[in-house]
Amino acid sequence: MAETIEEISLNYEEDGQLIVKELDKEVLSRGAWTTIIFRYQEWDRKKEEYGPERYTIRRYRKIKGNYIPQSKFNISSREQAAKIVAALEKWISK
Repeated sequence: MAETIEEISLNYEEDGQLIVKELDKEVLSRGAWTTIIFRYQEWDRKKEEYGPERYTIRRYRKIKGNYIPQSKFNISSREQAAKIVAALEKWISK
């Protein structure tokens, strides 16, 4: 559990192997409810290498001094990420 936003990470290890490797994160909002977008890769056991970059948006709520995951949205591909960016750029440029 994380007590600060900086401690929140997607990194996940199993039997000494980093299964989910966080590449980057951007904090979108801070406070009792925090939103973070992560860039990460998952370990492919069959190929014994990390797969393509993936993205996820996570919401955390601070309860009793710790940030607890509340919800998530996984962006399924680079193409979907590009479509999300294009839609947001269109909307905010008006």
